[in-house]
Amino acid sequence: MTSADTHTGTGTGTGTGSEAGHSQPDTAAFRPGAADRDAAPQFVLPLVARIEKAAPPSRTDALETAARAVLVLLSDERAADPDGVWYRAVRDWQDARIRKVVRRARGAEWRRAAALPGITVTGGSAEVRVYPPVPVDGWPKELAKLQVSGTELDDPVPPAAPPPGRPVLWLSPELEMSAGKAMAQAGHGAQLAWLRLPPAERSVWRAAGFPLAVRTAEPARWADLTRSGLPVVRDAGFTEIAPGSCTVVAEHPALTGR
Repeated sequence: MTSADTHTGTGTGTGTGSEAGHSQPDTAAFRPGAADRDAAPQFVLPLVARIEKAAPPSRTDALETAARAVLVLLSDERAADPDGVWYRAVRDWQDARIRKVVRRARGAEWRRAAALPGITVTGGSAEVRVYPPVPVDGWPKELAKLQVSGTELDDPVPPAAPPPGRPVLWLSPELEMSAGKAMAQAGHGAQLAWLRLPPAERSVWRAAGFPLAVRTAEPARWADLTRSGLPVVRDAGFTEIAPGSCTVVAEHPALTGR
């Protein structure tokens, strides 16, 4: 499972990523007037997926669980409250490039990873633990040892259509991504949706447990989605795919007026 992943996000599908720079103050995100994100110290958000050899999670469930894990961390008081123990780390991470790295663990590796400060989020078959951001070269040794490649995930049956009214993170039908890469991209999409929502809608989403779906868009609809004004993830191109590739469009009912 892999992703050493960075993105730029836009609100229009064609912009430069400035949309994410105007979040509400309680998100611990992007301070107004922050220095250029490339010049700022770089941090990474670690995510660890539990992949037991005998019972790996399904791919879609892993993607959805990773996306919810990012939202759970962003909304946690330790990250969102200026007095929270994770606030500074999250703020500094979001002032730079929003990097996420997904690694895999099982057995004793997972138990050691679970002992570190973080939050474990469970899905139907997936478990993903998310940690406060760390410097790019400052990983805890328990996480630095974990693999970032070598695992793929499948869906035993095609995922059903999302329930009406559920937020959907639409994956590009034009790109092939490993499970880890797609998990990181789904996390990016969820984060951009969160930053775009007004505080009242964030509260509603959080209270409901962050329901969401991750699906691959139909090719005929993908172009419309990327031009819709919804948050779009554009990959920085460090791994797997070309720089500037549109990977995810985040469709939340509160952002579409439905």
